[in-house]
Amino acid sequence: QVQLVESGGALVQPGGSLRLSCAASGNIPSVYEWGWYRQSPGRQREMVATIHSRGDLNYGVFVKGRFTISRDSAQNMVYLQMNSLQPEDTAVYYCHGASIFDYWGQGTQVTVSS
Repeated sequence: QVQLVESGGALVQPGGSLRLSCAASGNIPSVYEWGWYRQSPGRQREMVATIHSRGDLNYGVFVKGRFTISRDSAQNMVYLQMNSLQPEDTAVYYCHGASIFDYWGQGTQVTVSS
């Protein structure tokens, strides 16, 4: 089992920045890929960014260089640095760990509004 707890969501103005954090615990070595996903009302959950244990990075098309995913293995943390936030980035952001099972956090709300 892997437990994931997100934090860092907030209300931010357009053009602002946020850093989301995901604290992982449990059977960490079983996870081969970490990621951030988001879901807004009426829309399907979509991939924001993933980082593979090999180091491969993937980002959603909409990211356009604005977000950066990173991992601190020593602290069992996964981060998502988000810059140049826009209202369309408003969503609940979920941390994800992929092993033979899928693990999800409870989500953290990001609201971009003036």
